[in-house]
Amino acid sequence: MKIVALFFPKASIGTYLVAMAVAIALPIFAFVALLLLQLEDNQRSTLKRETAQDALALSRIIDRQLQDMATTLRLLSSSPELENGDLASFHERTETALRNNSLYVLAVDHTGNQLLNTRRPFGTPLGQMANIASLDAAMKSGRIEASDVFRGRTSGDWVYNVTLPRADDPVAALIITQDAGDLGKLVTTQGLAPGWSAAVIDQSGHVVVAAGPAALEPGTPFDPRILPALSFSRGVFEDKTILPHMLLGYAQIPGWSWKTVIWGPVAQASILSTWRFLIIGGVALVLVAVLAAYAVARQVRTTIRDIADMAKRMGDGHIVSPVETSVIEANQVAIALSNASFDRSQTEDRLRFVMHELVHRTKNLLTLAQAMMRQLAKQADSVETFQAAVADRLEGLGRSIELLTSEQWGGVSLRRVVDIHLQAFPQSREQIEITGEDFVLKPDAVQNLGLALHELVTNSVKYGALSVPQGRVRFEWRDVREEDKPDALLRFTWEERGGPPVIEPSRTGFGTTVIKAHAAAAFRGRVEIDFRPEGLLWVLTAQRNTLERD
Repeated sequence: MKIVALFFPKASIGTYLVAMAVAIALPIFAFVALLLLQLEDNQRSTLKRETAQDALALSRIIDRQLQDMATTLRLLSSSPELENGDLASFHERTETALRNNSLYVLAVDHTGNQLLNTRRPFGTPLGQMANIASLDAAMKSGRIEASDVFRGRTSGDWVYNVTLPRADDPVAALIITQDAGDLGKLVTTQGLAPGWSAAVIDQSGHVVVAAGPAALEPGTPFDPRILPALSFSRGVFEDKTILPHMLLGYAQIPGWSWKTVIWGPVAQASILSTWRFLIIGGVALVLVAVLAAYAVARQVRTTIRDIADMAKRMGDGHIVSPVETSVIEANQVAIALSNASFDRSQTEDRLRFVMHELVHRTKNLLTLAQAMMRQLAKQADSVETFQAAVADRLEGLGRSIELLTSEQWGGVSLRRVVDIHLQAFPQSREQIEITGEDFVLKPDAVQNLGLALHELVTNSVKYGALSVPQGRVRFEWRDVREEDKPDALLRFTWEERGGPPVIEPSRTGFGTTVIKAHAAAAFRGRVEIDFRPEGLLWVLTAQRNTLERD
């Protein structure tokens, strides 16, 4: 007891607070100084990583837009009006479908002459398209490509094209064009630090669209001293001569020739401010120790005000950082408020993302449903037949959508897709042999493969091997390699046997269009159909990356 009294004599709380402040302040001061030295290095590394991630996030947003345009082109390319050469009806239907979007469709021949342009009424003399180079590049590569930004001849504004080459005449290519300014709605500096800018750059190094304080106009060449260094799929560029006190992050848009870049100042003010605070705070701690009683009262009052300010800013919709106080319970409240504000922000972001995805998915589904109903209406001989055909196809499409919704549109395993479509025909399940290594399909692949599989099963139940008890079906998929195609390929085989003799149909119906033309276009592959007397043989060979989720 005497030893305790020696170290802790009777004294006021102010005296104890002063002694405790001195005993704690000095080692903390030295420790924080060491931490700040480490913090300066860590902060710059973190900034580089976040800069590269922000550029990658922007590239994914632009990739989604380009992929949606490519999907629209594939659907338009298989429209019956275009296949029948009825360009006037094709113009009218396309203009109606895209009326509420900022997208326009061109159909051109091999020389680039415009056959139609939904910016102008059908029949208006149009002449040659402005960007012949992009058409030649797409025709040469044989795949969908995005052009460089250019001044549109019809619109007079800066635009870009997404071109789908076709082997048909007279329409050699379908093109979706969009004003660069409309694409700019997707390029924003929201979420970036103040003073940062973002841009999309085409293959030739020109700005397609940009945002932020240092934004460049569309068509302006990006700094040629920087472009050669952006050679990897993503990364960070630093050069004290070209970009003094600045940092640039970039990312290649997968599957396209464009890049996204973000750049802005490297803020060191917070570190300098922290150093000043540390020095001044060290001196102030001594004064605070002398005025311990007053400081405690003031600290309690300040703590309450800081917590109230956090609550107010949280109510305004901001993400708030927890305030640091000397009261443990107050710190716990501050952390809880900070976590709640962050969780709410994440929920709002997730809702915005889901709504954005819902709009795109709905548009795609409506376009597909319209094409399906038009095709079925031409083939139906009565209202009842048409209703039954539409209901059957929509039911199959609905199974795929239900699967995707259960996985939050993140992809579904191939086995589950097969099983869900076979559930509608339980009496035939034992007659089907399924083999193949399972993997996760992309959302678009779930819908497109599900449509084809539904048509195959329905046709077999009505007319093929599944229409009789002794009939059998083998459905398998496996990896294949072709010498002229280095990319990995998948081959799906639907082989029927033991059913009624097969007779090749005299006309092509909607089911045949789905399992042949639509399947080949959706997966950038080829479809072979053999109406053998012993049973139907359907083979789809497609690129694996069009089906498998990354």
